[in-house]
Amino acid sequence: MDIYDFSFRRLDGVEQSLAEYRGRALLLVNTASRCGFTGQYAGLQQLHADYAEQGLTVIGFPCNQFGAQEPGAADEIGAFCQKNYGVDFVMADKIDVNGDDAHPLWRYLKQQQPGLLGSEMIKWNFTKFLVDKTGRVVSRHAPQTEPAELAQRIAELLA
Repeated sequence: MDIYDFSFRRLDGVEQSLAEYRGRALLLVNTASRCGFTGQYAGLQQLHADYAEQGLTVIGFPCNQFGAQEPGAADEIGAFCQKNYGVDFVMADKIDVNGDDAHPLWRYLKQQQPGLLGSEMIKWNFTKFLVDKTGRVVSRHAPQTEPAELAQRIAELLA
């Protein structure tokens, strides 16, 4: 099993296979609209603007598991992201990243790149996973890691 075996539903309800991103680097992030880190949408959008043509796909995965900070429905989430941050990168429908109902993709990501001390649990919104062009999950980044801090690593993955 690899990352291309997974799919997700986009905010618009369309089922999206990750196989369609084969050959591209991916930045996968669990997001929330009412979080102290919500401002990172701007940085994620900037990475998308800077690197999409070179082969980066940013995908946001809204999640309401941390302080109920993503309570809205798909249309509300999309409107918020577009209006406040100009987001035009891919956004998934709301998912769980932990627990029995965790999305299978996120279970896989956590297994491939455990967190501190081997913990697989996602601790908070805006945890980020970088995937190289071959589909290998190469790194996991804490919510405190600003998107701009990933720019050099992304450039290296795209080289």
